[in-house]
Amino acid sequence: MRSHRRAPWWIIVSDIVLINASIVLAYWLRYEFQWFRDISYYHSLSAYLPFGPIFTVLMLLDFWVARVYREWRGRTWLDHVYRIINAAAKSVVLVLAATFVLQPLQYSRLLLIEAGVIAMLLLAVSRLINTQVIGHLHARGIGSDRVIIVGAGEIGRTVMRTIVARPELGYQIIGFVDDHPEKGRTDIGRFRALGSIDNLPRLIEEEAADEVIITLPWMVHRKIMAIVRECQRRHVRARIVPDLFQMSLTQVDIDDLGGVPLISVREMGVSRGAVLVKRALDVAGAALGLTLGAPFLAFIAVAIRCDSPGPALFRQTRVGIGGEEFQMLKFRSMRAGSEDELDDLREMNEVDGPIFKIRDDPRITRVGRILRRHSLDELPQLRNVLRGEMSLVGPRPPIPSEVSRYQDWHMQRLEVRPGLTGLWQVSGRSLLSFDEQVLLDIHYVENWSLWLDLKILLRTIPQVLLANGAY
Repeated sequence: MRSHRRAPWWIIVSDIVLINASIVLAYWLRYEFQWFRDISYYHSLSAYLPFGPIFTVLMLLDFWVARVYREWRGRTWLDHVYRIINAAAKSVVLVLAATFVLQPLQYSRLLLIEAGVIAMLLLAVSRLINTQVIGHLHARGIGSDRVIIVGAGEIGRTVMRTIVARPELGYQIIGFVDDHPEKGRTDIGRFRALGSIDNLPRLIEEEAADEVIITLPWMVHRKIMAIVRECQRRHVRARIVPDLFQMSLTQVDIDDLGGVPLISVREMGVSRGAVLVKRALDVAGAALGLTLGAPFLAFIAVAIRCDSPGPALFRQTRVGIGGEEFQMLKFRSMRAGSEDELDDLREMNEVDGPIFKIRDDPRITRVGRILRRHSLDELPQLRNVLRGEMSLVGPRPPIPSEVSRYQDWHMQRLEVRPGLTGLWQVSGRSLLSFDEQVLLDIHYVENWSLWLDLKILLRTIPQVLLANGAY
C-alpha cells in the first residue's frame, strides 16, 4: 500500500535544485548588479558554490524535523511558506555564524542573506505551482485516492463537505454505505448511496477502493473494529473519524496530566471583533464597488432597457441570516413577467433539489445571457451588502419556496449572512448538484475566517472572467 501522506519524490528534487540555484542567482545579483551596496572586491562563483550544498543540507534537515515531506498532504500554501521562511532564516543564520568564526575568505555576507531570500521566493513559488497543479489534477480524479465512507450521518457529511471544499487533499469519494434504510439508499449530490454496510467487502473489490473512512458512532465499536479487520485483510487502509461530541479538533483542547490525556471543550463561535472586521470590509468593498463602478452599472442598465421592455432592475424576496426575508436586487436578465412562466417550465429543470435551473432558459434575453454568464447581474446586490442584508462572501440567499423544501441539515447554511459570492460559486457554480452546494456552504459556515473570505474573493475573479460553470 503506497504512502498517503509523503511528498512526491520530485518535490524533494525540485527543492534541492532551487536551493542551489539561489546561491547562483544571489551571486549574479551581488557581483553583476551590485544591489544595495557596491562591492570593492571580487570572488569567482566557484568560491561560493560550496554554500549550495551547505544551504541544502541545513534546509532539508529543518524540513525533516518539521515533518514537511512526511506529512505533505493537506498542508496549505501558507503553511508551506511558513516552514520555508523558518528553514531559510535558520540556515542563513548558521552559515553567517560559521563565516564570522572561520573567515576562510572575505565572503560577501549580504550575498548569503540574498541567497536565503531568493530561496524563500523560489520555493514559495514552487509550492504554489505544485499545489495548483496537483489540486487541478485531484479535482479531475487524477492521482486521487478512491474512498468509501461508512456512515452517512452528520460526521459522514462533514467528511464529504470537507472533501468537496478541498479537492487538493486528493480524495475521490466512490460512495457511502449506511445501515439506515433511508440513508443507505439516498444519494447526496454526486456521492452514491451504496446500500448497507454488509456490502462493504464486495464494494472494496468491485470499486478498487484505496481507503475506507469510518464515521460511525463509537457506541458500535465492535462493528467498527470488524470493518477495520476486514479492510486489513483486503490490504485497504481504514481510518476512523472520532465522534467525540461530534466535534472537530478545532473545538477541543488536548493536554496531558502526567501522561493521562485530558480533553476540554473550547467555546466555539466567531469573535465579535472578527464579525466587526468582516462587516467593515463589506461596507468598504460595497461602497467602493458602487462608486467606481457607477458608470459601468449605468451602461448595463441602459443596455437592458434597449434590449427588451421592462425595468433594468429585478427585485426578488430572498431568505437571509436566521431565516429573515429581504428584497434582493439584480439586473433583469429575463423578459418581464418571466416568473409567471415558471410553472410551465418545471419539467425542464436540469438540477436536483429545490432549486430550478435550465441551461438554455428561453426566458433569458440577449443581454441577460451575457450578464448571467459573467455574474454581472449580481452587481446591484452591493446595495444589499451596504444595507447589512448580505455580505461580500457567504452562501447564496435562497427564495422562500426553496427553504420550505429544505431538509433539516440544509438549514445550517442560513446561520450566516448570504453573500455575493461563496465557496460553491468558486468550486463549480451551476455544475454542482444542490446537495454539493449545501455541503460547501456548511463547510464555509463551520470554517469561516477572514483568510477564507479573501481566498474566495480572489478565486471569484477567474471564475467570473472565464465564466466557468455558469448559465
